[in-house]
Amino acid sequence: MSASISAGRPLANLSRYGLILALIAVFSIFSAAAPTFLTPGNLQSILVNNFTLLAIVSIAMTLAVSAGGIDLSVGTAVDFASFAFVSLVLAGKPVVLALLAALLAGALVGAFNAILISAIGVSPFLATLGTPFIGRSIQQLLTNGGNPVYLPPTGVPDAFRFLGHGTIAGLPVPLLIAAAVITGAAVLFSFTRFGRVVLSIGIQPSVVRYSGIGLGRHVAVTFVLAGTVAAIAGIILTSTVTVYIPSSGNAFLLNAIGATFIGTTFSPLGRPNVAGTVLGVLLLSIVANGLLLTGLNFYWQQVGTGSLIFAVLAFSFINRKAVGA
Repeated sequence: MSASISAGRPLANLSRYGLILALIAVFSIFSAAAPTFLTPGNLQSILVNNFTLLAIVSIAMTLAVSAGGIDLSVGTAVDFASFAFVSLVLAGKPVVLALLAALLAGALVGAFNAILISAIGVSPFLATLGTPFIGRSIQQLLTNGGNPVYLPPTGVPDAFRFLGHGTIAGLPVPLLIAAAVITGAAVLFSFTRFGRVVLSIGIQPSVVRYSGIGLGRHVAVTFVLAGTVAAIAGIILTSTVTVYIPSSGNAFLLNAIGATFIGTTFSPLGRPNVAGTVLGVLLLSIVANGLLLTGLNFYWQQVGTGSLIFAVLAFSFINRKAVGA
């Protein structure tokens, strides 16, 4: 028995740290394959252009998955926040007011999901699957069929521009905002009662329900929070490109799901966790940047990314199965 346990421990560790090994592997491969990969400018580009927005949306996804569900409407929250932000700035309203409106727009998307899930009893998958269809139609109605909303170059307030292109102590503001979101989520799950209850709901919802804890209330707040976090990505996206493009938030959905579930391999219990999600986002960001530098056809880039996600998850599953055996 002791020999079996001692043999299983290395496999468990290998399963958990397979994500880090994958990170090291892809970093090494692209360092050798693309001469410009290791340049400071490109490394900064990975963090600012590839990592930042996806990390924020993936944290929103991690919140929903931690509560035992999934949020397929994070892209809709991004879009609604982006539209509200651009519209108010374009109307000459203070940037602070536009920020609050954008966060509220994302929270409303989350609240709509929360009503469907907690009050009516629709499953998170079906509830958040329907929300993007409604959201897409609303966006098309608000933009005369899906036309982008541009901010004129001369009408962009300094505070707006600072959110997308400013720096603090030499560090890009979008990256600092992403770091704040990641830190906040880590604190929520590690040091608050609410975070621990959410994690418990994801593991044993029946135990939480029979213990007298308001399961529905916690799930509802989690989805509202997920929509609000996704809205932050919409704010940064808009302040970076100074334009709102309908349904552009959906571009983050699949990678956010991939990063979140890749991140579960970093947990001994195979559960969603902030550190694993961040590593998953970093892995996908490096791969996206590296494949672009190598000049690979865009469609083959998608094949490569999907194959990598499958490989990491399969590696973890095989090792966990071996440990269980």
